[in-house]
Amino acid sequence: MAIDVNNESGTEIDERAVLDVARYALARMRIHPLSELSVIVVDADAMEQLHIQWMDLPGPTDVMSFPMDELRPPSKDDDEPPQGLLGDIVLCPEVARKQGEEAPTGHSMDEELQLLTVHGVLHLLGYDHEEPDERAEMFGLQAAIIDGWRAERGITGPSPAPTTR
Repeated sequence: MAIDVNNESGTEIDERAVLDVARYALARMRIHPLSELSVIVVDADAMEQLHIQWMDLPGPTDVMSFPMDELRPPSKDDDEPPQGLLGDIVLCPEVARKQGEEAPTGHSMDEELQLLTVHGVLHLLGYDHEEPDERAEMFGLQAAIIDGWRAERGITGPSPAPTTR
């Protein structure tokens, strides 16, 4: 899996964990190991510009996803997972820090960035949370992936609760 993490935010983050959780999420979703993903970490000003440009919404947001190839997880009957260029996930550590502090579990900025990375991966794979049934499916997958990743690494304590809108 070719995954690039490019931190342009000026904020120190755990890039290794972002890379690792992205790799885990893609493997868990059975995406071809030769697929490519880019994760860009930006400051609040840059995220606000993207949010206005692409969503026509003011203010910075936590995560945005920009799919390239329309890859979807393979069905249970498919032998070969899809391969291609997934796209870009853009993260904002300033928003992540605030959300982590305000979350019921009170988790760290890095834990929130891990959660947002999984959230972004799922958006790249076509998942959404506009409707209640879509939200239940996407957030259920997100929780299962984060819980599995944390368990494999021996990370204890409560998993970060979803804070993404």
